Amino acid sequence: MGQRLVHIGFGNMVVAERVVAIIHPTSAPMKRLKEEAKETGRLVDATQGRKTRAILVTDSNHVILSAIQPETIVNRFSGEEPDG
Repeated sequence: MGQRLVHIGFGNMVVAERVVAIIHPTSAPMKRLKEEAKETGRLVDATQGRKTRAILVTDSNHVILSAIQPETIVNRFSGEEPDG
């Protein structure tokens, strides 16, 4: 029983079934969510130093930052775009 991995940029992958939300990072609540996750050790920065363009929230309450646009990640989740 394999788990489907989705590419979120720069060779980083997430387990598709664990992601509960893909959010644009510009709103104030999302900035607070990012800071709270950082303070509690639940933040995973997968941007490789680039600008954060998407925030992924997992079912374990971890917050993952990606430099890929949310729309692109959603397309990868739905299989409309190659994962490579």
